[in-house]
Amino acid sequence: MRSMSLTGQTNIREGSVRKETEADLVREAQSNIKAFGKLYDKYYESIFRYVFQRTATKEEAFDITSQVFLKAMTNLNKYEDRGFPFSSWLYRIAKSEVYQYFRNQDKSPVLNVETDQLHQLSQEIEEENTVLNNEQLIEALASLSDDELPYVEMKYLEKRSFREIGEIMGVTENNAKVKTHRIIGRMRKNMLKK
Repeated sequence: MRSMSLTGQTNIREGSVRKETEADLVREAQSNIKAFGKLYDKYYESIFRYVFQRTATKEEAFDITSQVFLKAMTNLNKYEDRGFPFSSWLYRIAKSEVYQYFRNQDKSPVLNVETDQLHQLSQEIEEENTVLNNEQLIEALASLSDDELPYVEMKYLEKRSFREIGEIMGVTENNAKVKTHRIIGRMRKNMLKK
């Protein structure tokens, strides 16, 4: 039964309305592995999209994504909250699993990019009085090394902060920013030569 205050407003216990935070979900899963399902449900779609953008088929993406969550679940006790979203840790695992998968297949990862993402990237690279077409951008992205591509991809295609990119890539925020700008500078220089 609800209690009514003198002003006529309903008082509801704070704890019954409080939404579980990410940190709460992680702590719960660390103490009871059955609770990992909540983290899985919360992040599966975004991790799958991340993996699928880097694979040739949905089957590969499903396989890799399942490995990501299996690895996350078995290593959850090693997770430490460093002030970054839990998803950054998952993306770091996903990045590693994608590259491991392709190393085992003796192939290179692919990059599936949507037209509107290319448009946003072209705005970053273009200089005054130049217009780049999608083929030039795709060629420039394809020319990046496996170490360079994630910086451009995460910043300009996924709209991640340099702080989060640094966490995923295992570098400082400033280092992520410098590397990204250098890569974009080389792309711009190479594309504008042609």
